[in-house]
Amino acid sequence: MSPKLINRLLLAPAGLWLLTMLVLPIVVVVVFSFGERAQAGGYVPAFTLEQYLNLPARWKAFQNTLTLAPVGTLIVLLIAYPLAYYLAIKANPKWRTLLLILVIVPFWTSILIRSYAWIFILGGRGIPAILEFFGLEGIRLINTPFAVLAGIVYGYLPLMVFPIYVSLERLDKRLLEASADLGSPPWRSFLQITLPLSLPGVATGCMLVFILLMGEFLIPAMLGGGKVFFVGNALVDLFLQSRNWPFGSAVAVALVLVMLVSVTIYMRAIKRWGNGRDDVSLM
Repeated sequence: MSPKLINRLLLAPAGLWLLTMLVLPIVVVVVFSFGERAQAGGYVPAFTLEQYLNLPARWKAFQNTLTLAPVGTLIVLLIAYPLAYYLAIKANPKWRTLLLILVIVPFWTSILIRSYAWIFILGGRGIPAILEFFGLEGIRLINTPFAVLAGIVYGYLPLMVFPIYVSLERLDKRLLEASADLGSPPWRSFLQITLPLSLPGVATGCMLVFILLMGEFLIPAMLGGGKVFFVGNALVDLFLQSRNWPFGSAVAVALVLVMLVSVTIYMRAIKRWGNGRDDVSLM
């Protein structure tokens, strides 16, 4: 057999899996988005743009998602990068494995149980009760954007830490030593060596967290209490409760398009910024 035929045979199972599990469901959702809702709910074949014209009715869900998802990703990055930097460069190698395990420990528990824990922490018997003891009354934390962001940071922090840790752990420490020997201050070595070389890990971590947050459902449902809801919550309502499958499909298609545009712009910005850093370094 020719090498091309062998490659095609090797790629056939993965290609068939992607076609069945990714491409065909997206095609079905796109087809449903042009249909109409049946009287008893569900889908009636048609070709209309009514569902897309009705998207502003769910603008609040898109607004919350497009606001809290990037903000949550940024907060997770700001917390994860120093942690990953300490684990990869500053931590004692004897304790590094144990510290990495401690980062993973929250994943050993269901996200449902962790969210219930945050409900107690942010509820009336948690932090607000402590603040009330010190004279700060009337502070409400649960069912607010702050509660959703707290759940996001707690739930998605490991997904950001590990890609950055891998990039920093592979960093050649001799580059930092050479920079110090040439009289470069630590902050300049960080900006010109450490940060650019860790950029692939930052990009990967941000993409993982951002893409998952765009479709998040559980954290807004439990910590938002119906007052702070994402597009994922709107999709659950449209498909399972109101049974408006065509409108739900249109919302899902719009969400996918927003994600594609956002990720494309982000990756181009990261690539351009990285090239700019390389040019500056060469100068």
